[in-house]
Amino acid sequence: MRFGYIGSMKVKPGHRAEVAAVLIEAADGLRAAGCVLYLVTESATDEDTIWVTEVWESKEHHDASLQMPEVAAAIGKVMPVLTGEFTQQQTNVLGGLGI
Repeated sequence: MRFGYIGSMKVKPGHRAEVAAVLIEAADGLRAAGCVLYLVTESATDEDTIWVTEVWESKEHHDASLQMPEVAAAIGKVMPVLTGEFTQQQTNVLGGLGI
């Protein structure tokens, strides 16, 4: 069964576009790592929140991706402008449009 991850992060005021751009740029190598869907969105009601929705072939693929140099570099680049407020939900993906 495919693994899903939905998370949010709060950014320091004025840095949402910067963080979103880094996250989107870092997505380039994820397909080869087992990522089926990687979606970066901004909250329509909170100008300091970014949501990331991911679908992976497995949880192991997701976990391994966190060790990729480009993913680690992207995380390191955005950490200084994040507030430390995160949410996350892991899911079992059953199906749907685009999957």
